[in-house]
Amino acid sequence: MSSSKTKTSNRPIVIDLFAGAGGLSLGFEQAGFDVAASVEIDPIHCAVHEYNFPYSKAICASVADLTGEALRDRAGIGDREVDVVVGGAPCQGFSMIGKRALDDPRNQLVFHYVRLIAELRPKYFVFENVKGLTLGQHRKFLTEIIEALKAVGYDVVEDYKVLNAADYGVPQDRRRLFLVGARRGLKLPAYPKPTDGTTVSEAIGDLPNADRFKTLLESDSVRTKFATKSEYARRLRGLDVDPHDYGYAREFDPDLLTASLRTEHTELSKERFAETEFGKTEPVSRFRKLDPDGLCNTLRAGTDSARGAFTSPRPIHPMHPRVITVREAARLHSYPDWFRLHVTKWHGFRQIGNSVPPLLGRAVGSEIARALGYRPKKPTKVIETGDETLLKFDMKEAAAYFSVARTVIAQRTRKAALVESNELDLEDAHA
Repeated sequence: MSSSKTKTSNRPIVIDLFAGAGGLSLGFEQAGFDVAASVEIDPIHCAVHEYNFPYSKAICASVADLTGEALRDRAGIGDREVDVVVGGAPCQGFSMIGKRALDDPRNQLVFHYVRLIAELRPKYFVFENVKGLTLGQHRKFLTEIIEALKAVGYDVVEDYKVLNAADYGVPQDRRRLFLVGARRGLKLPAYPKPTDGTTVSEAIGDLPNADRFKTLLESDSVRTKFATKSEYARRLRGLDVDPHDYGYAREFDPDLLTASLRTEHTELSKERFAETEFGKTEPVSRFRKLDPDGLCNTLRAGTDSARGAFTSPRPIHPMHPRVITVREAARLHSYPDWFRLHVTKWHGFRQIGNSVPPLLGRAVGSEIARALGYRPKKPTKVIETGDETLLKFDMKEAAAYFSVARTVIAQRTRKAALVESNELDLEDAHA
């Protein structure tokens, strides 16, 4: 499917800032939007986005270096009206008494998010962030963001909501702030109403045990057979029609198990994992064992290379004495099986942990579509995903592909590792 056909379609268009691998992009596509462009500073994440959304323009850059005009030009949309801008700008520095948080250089990305809203003039915006932004002193920062958006011509739903992905069909307890608004004079969107829940076993119970396959010690993929029964899993595998999914179908081999590189554990670790009760934390590793009839705990990303490259704890599989695979995490995050992550476990888990679960993004996007007065239809076009090489890049290769400096994401240093090991970010502090 060519990008020109997509961008001249009748579907409304969305631009995803801070896109990562594309959880929010996919959610909005499933709500009936075309992803005109994504902006992501990390070349490895940007490459994965390009693989999964080949019709979209993946822009590997910092929002700080883009103007609205340049973004339009690179996206190839000319002067076409942008329907929605979405994104979750990192928030790191907070106000001291008498100072504005938006003046803090650590919050320049939030400032640039607001600036791009002003320059692109979308009909709607969605600002997604950690729930901790609604608590204590941080609430003052959120008020500043709302006032800044109002100052550039937007009405904001000031009764903002923290939404739990578990209330929208995602088998994971994951709470995120969503701030939404409309260009002044347009109808404000509502927040989505909760839907039916999903359990861990419904999400991953059909996936073949990765430990059965020797090839998964070296590769993230293997051909095998599935026995998929739950409605949730059958929809993610493309076996059943999801009546509320208005995204493009992808070419997909249903007999290929992907994103399943194995993790090798000692026999002692396996014994401890097996002895741990469902829903309890194994005391040595501090990993939580998933309850097949419950929800997954929040899947976190860990830190990037610049902040020590720490891996976030991975849950223990409810039926096998090991941590879950990237594909199992993707199922627990509501990614369909055609959606691919980076072939390494570290990048794959980071891409999941940093992303909005697509079903949650879809719920929010559907309310934006409703405010637009838009009734989406399922496209008939089937998209062929990108070159698998995009999923295998190291930082040097990904940077070269997008013609950016390989140091765009700072690499780990011993000093950074020591500093970050003693710090908690905002989300962890308010988890």
